[in-house]
Amino acid sequence: MIKLLKIINFEHHRSEFWSGNMNTEIFKQMSNADINTIIDGSQPFVRLMTYYGCALREVETKLQVLNDEFKLTHDRNPIESIKSRIKTPQSIVDKLERRGIEANVSNPEEYIRTIERELFDIAGIRVICAFPDDIYKLAEQLISQDDITLIRTKDYILSPKPNGYRSLHLIVEVPVFFSSGKRNMKVEVQLRTMAMDFWASLDHKLRYKKDLENQDDIADELKKCADVITETDYRMQQLRKMIDGYQF
Repeated sequence: MIKLLKIINFEHHRSEFWSGNMNTEIFKQMSNADINTIIDGSQPFVRLMTYYGCALREVETKLQVLNDEFKLTHDRNPIESIKSRIKTPQSIVDKLERRGIEANVSNPEEYIRTIERELFDIAGIRVICAFPDDIYKLAEQLISQDDITLIRTKDYILSPKPNGYRSLHLIVEVPVFFSSGKRNMKVEVQLRTMAMDFWASLDHKLRYKKDLENQDDIADELKKCADVITETDYRMQQLRKMIDGYQF
């Protein structure tokens, strides 16, 4: 019964929020989790997330086509796997708050526009490649397409993060065609090798152990592991070139 009343209460607040009639003081007392519940499931938010989902499919299809073509010409696939995700409402609310942007009670539609304007990584694709040079080949072929606009590049392979993290991050804009017309949507594309992804996954898990006393020692070891993995990546790439009998 309590759970039912809470759901009904949230539905009431959701209606007030999107009509612009919500009491400001009540809104200020809400936690991010409560705000998330109000925003998630609302028609404007669902519509925006649908747009991002369609943009993901557009970019993922382009990557799969490039992968198939590469297989024809080089007899191997540069892409080992593709993973995609849409940021959760909670993550969106939290990230905007860290930037000093709070949900707009008086103009909720503007809040939706703010989400789209401020956050470039709501839709994300992670491309796992076999070798480092595959990463740059795929990135070049993707951003050279007529309907892809490159917004931003962060190359953490040439310039790794201090902790050893390596990956190539692209923010691209792709047009998506709906019945109402064309809409340009931003998608973050992360490209990394299997080895880079292995390290990043374990690093993420280990760093969640917040209460460890030897954090600095662990960070140093993780950095050393990242360097060893990178060296292995390039040695394997060189072996592939030797086996193939030609240089890229």
